[in-house]
Amino acid sequence: MSARRGGRRGVLLLLTAPDWIRTAWWGLVKAHVGPGVEIAQAAIVQGGPQILLSRRRDLRGWELPGGNLEPGESAEQALVREVREETGLEVAIEARIGTYHRTGFLPHRMHLYRCRPIGGRLAPSDETPDVGFFPFDGLPERALLPWCRLPIADAIAWHPGDAPVERHEAQGLRAIATSARIDLSARLRGL
Repeated sequence: MSARRGGRRGVLLLLTAPDWIRTAWWGLVKAHVGPGVEIAQAAIVQGGPQILLSRRRDLRGWELPGGNLEPGESAEQALVREVREETGLEVAIEARIGTYHRTGFLPHRMHLYRCRPIGGRLAPSDETPDVGFFPFDGLPERALLPWCRLPIADAIAWHPGDAPVERHEAQGLRAIATSARIDLSARLRGL
C-alpha cells in the first residue's frame, strides 16, 4: 500500500471516528437505559417491482427509510413523517408487515409497513444523502446493513392478506463488524 493511500485511510478513519463513537454510545449505553426505543420503517414498493432504500450520512450502508417515534406519536405517524423528511415522498400505508424485536447492540423494536408512493418528489436529504429504488432482483447485497436483510426479504415476500410477522433478532459482534466494513468501504469510495 502506498504512503499516500495509507495516509488517506488514516485521515478517513479519524473523520469517521465521531460517527462511530456516537453510534457505539447509542447502541451500547443509551439504548439500554430509559424507555425502550421504537422505530418505524417503510418498505416502499413501486412497479417493476422495486423497493426504496436510503443511505444515511452517519452509517453509509443501504437500509429502509424510517426512524424513531417521537413522544405521543404512533408508529404510522412517525413513518409518514420520517419518509417525507428523508426521501421527499408522501406515502400511503398499505399494511403492517411485522414487528422486529432486536436485542444486543442497538436494542429496539421496529415496526415495518408496506407503503406506496402517492406524492412528493424523490430527493435526498441532509440525513439521507442517497435514496433510490432498486429492483427486487438487483439489491445492493454487499452494501445492505445486516439488520435490514430480514425485513427486506419479508417485504418482498409479502402478499395482501398476509398476517404480520413477529421476529426476534440479536444484533451481535458480526452485525457490528459487517456494518463497520460497509460504512468504511462506502467512505473509501467517497459515498
